[in-house]
Amino acid sequence: MDNPSLYAMTLPDLEALLRAWGQPAFRARQIYRQLYVNLAADPAAMTDLPQALRERLAHEATLNPLRLVRSQSSADGLTRKALFALPDGVQIETVLMIYADRATVCVSTQAGCAMGCSFCATATLGLRRNLTAGEMVAQVLWASREVRSLAVPATQPGHAHSEEGATWWGEARALRRPLERVSNLVFMGMGEPFANYDRWWDAVQCLHNPQGFNMGARSMTVSTVGLVPGILRLADAGLPINLAISLHAPDDALRNELVPVNTRYPIREVLAAAQTYIEKTGRRVSFEYVLIQGRNDHPHQALALAKLLRSQSLICHVNLIPWNPLPGSPLARSDLQRVHAFQQVLVDYGLACTVRVERGVEIAAACGQLAGGGA
Repeated sequence: MDNPSLYAMTLPDLEALLRAWGQPAFRARQIYRQLYVNLAADPAAMTDLPQALRERLAHEATLNPLRLVRSQSSADGLTRKALFALPDGVQIETVLMIYADRATVCVSTQAGCAMGCSFCATATLGLRRNLTAGEMVAQVLWASREVRSLAVPATQPGHAHSEEGATWWGEARALRRPLERVSNLVFMGMGEPFANYDRWWDAVQCLHNPQGFNMGARSMTVSTVGLVPGILRLADAGLPINLAISLHAPDDALRNELVPVNTRYPIREVLAAAQTYIEKTGRRVSFEYVLIQGRNDHPHQALALAKLLRSQSLICHVNLIPWNPLPGSPLARSDLQRVHAFQQVLVDYGLACTVRVERGVEIAAACGQLAGGGA
């Protein structure tokens, strides 16, 4: 029988495990705090626990289901990508991005993806499997440990680090104030979160728990290619999580080519679900639009998109994303002039619209580039 995974447990689950081990309930609360507040990566670090209990946790429970295979940093040290192996050998990628006032982690919810979007590296893998809630949570805690490490001077006596580590420590000092952990979370890594909704929601609840990691729902964003049932479930969920919908085309004919799931959930149904989400939550929706040279970046397509969104009276924001290169792909990235021209059409039509700031392209850590070591 596999050892229980601590990151996959709620606090009541952990209390039940400790009772079965003959331990008082307060020990579970100590462990929970060690995991999510102190960010303990090893039972040996949980020094407020008896030695015998630490040893039992080490031998009879799984703390971290992720094994770091390799990590890469961008040239400026502000983006870091980790390749992890899961217990069954399947690999996933996670990205940490440091900004002046925040640190954001981009989390994978599946190994691979079944959605088949024609411009995405993850789609080339197909779906390998869904991630567990614990495997999602572990990515956030890895990123938080990385952020916390930035508060330690690289020249501190006794602190050893590699040449790559020196770059990370030396260059990634963009924070205006030290952070104790990641401040923002986006479920925009490998996979489609709403195709793994129940496990994804378990991870959200774990990270939102005020007795543990205590991340605010408004600091979380989930991105979907437009799985309508998931959008409607989120609308009724009661947590104000930000919703981003990958649209990428102003009409069904083109979207069928770029995002095959559109044949099941066409644009009209996706926008209706978005409107339901807006009405029930009072939150605006972001529409993501990857710009591909000559495919979906013409001015007439920008106008069609503007008219489409304005006709629905949606409270929304459009996030334009110049397509990020994939090895061997026949697609081309929209040049800056075309990007700005597309944006101007939307702005002139009264839509809030920004161009996403590029991060991690040179280490294949940007939008659509994650391939879990498989590309």
